[in-house]
Amino acid sequence: MNTIRYKGKTFNTDDLGFLVDYRDWSEEFAEAIASEHKIPAGLTRKHWEIIYFIRGTVKDMGKCPLVYQTCKMNDLRLQELKELFPTGYLRGVCKLAGLSYRESYLHHYSYLPLEPKPAFEEDLEKQYCTDVRGFLINPDDWDEQFAIIRAQDLKMPDNLTPKHWEIIHYLRDYYQKNHTVPTVYETCEAFKLEISDLGELFPDGYHRGAVKIAGLRVL
Repeated sequence: MNTIRYKGKTFNTDDLGFLVDYRDWSEEFAEAIASEHKIPAGLTRKHWEIIYFIRGTVKDMGKCPLVYQTCKMNDLRLQELKELFPTGYLRGVCKLAGLSYRESYLHHYSYLPLEPKPAFEEDLEKQYCTDVRGFLINPDDWDEQFAIIRAQDLKMPDNLTPKHWEIIHYLRDYYQKNHTVPTVYETCEAFKLEISDLGELFPDGYHRGAVKIAGLRVL
């Protein structure tokens, strides 16, 4: 656990810089970390609109909005979101709003442990070790069978098409080369996709859909 002190307030963050308890958030937290997220001039009115949209959605709906929903409701194209929050959606916008991927699964502030417990899913004779949210714990255990199972669980409208597989293998190859998951901006740019196009392919979201099916996770 790490500590950030700013304007007389103290915030506890995990090793990746996410606020440990999203209920401890205040504007000072976002201001304190803005510069390290490539927003050196400080947060503008538009930044705050998006940050408060995300926090308001969590409060009202019990879960973090997908990147597609945030863009649509705030009349943003993906490039505009990238210009505002260069480090990404989960790793930029959501982090500034005091959220991590755990809050993606909240239901009206129900308790979730900070460290997910492993769970096992079995198909035929093979088992996959996943966390409680269905993310593969060891990316090296991934195979195409896992992707098919995850896609079925997520009720993909057309199962996995060639375009789905292109994106899934792009995510896997990027991770193998860079040891990190590409941002939603990088993935859209690689395939010349608008955010709405990606939303049609992976309705459950980028991290909760595409990244999960690829056997990866941001955290």
